[in-house]
Amino acid sequence: MDRKNKGILVIVSGPSGVGKSTICKEVVKRLENVCLSVSVTTRARTEKEIDGVDYWFVSKEEFDKRLYKGLFLEYAEVFGNFYGTPRDKVDEALSAGKTVILEIDVQGAKKAKRFYPEAKMVFVLPPSKNKLAERINGRGRDNADAASHRLSRADHEIAAAWQYYEHMIINDDLEQAIEDLANVIKVA
Repeated sequence: MDRKNKGILVIVSGPSGVGKSTICKEVVKRLENVCLSVSVTTRARTEKEIDGVDYWFVSKEEFDKRLYKGLFLEYAEVFGNFYGTPRDKVDEALSAGKTVILEIDVQGAKKAKRFYPEAKMVFVLPPSKNKLAERINGRGRDNADAASHRLSRADHEIAAAWQYYEHMIINDDLEQAIEDLANVIKVA
């Protein structure tokens, strides 16, 4: 790939419930030539989700085929479902000069950074552990055990973030967090 026309990869991670999806979607709306990578997943599609927009929804068998062919930049099993980043789609967007935002977990981010060492790493932090617990419980997506697991996992992700990420954004004020991510992209 011609480096001078290549786009920028921005990896955004953070604990479940921190608001990273909202932040990323707003940045895509506000900045030109920025897109969100769409992940492939084996989880069931909700009524509001659109295949190819929110996720690429596939069967476990199809996911395994793609995995075997090496088509994922990174993949993970999360709460019994598989998620993967299609490398070809990321490469296409970067080759077209776009800034691509990958919203992935810490483990996936470390794998993606190996493929794209120039990627900008951004971690979204909650203002406090109590606030994160409120957000996770307020979403109503999880039972008590799953919510507790997400909070426990958040501690490990935050600890790892301080080692691997160049930029930390605290989502205490949503508008400020959106602006902070937009600024990381603008100066990249």
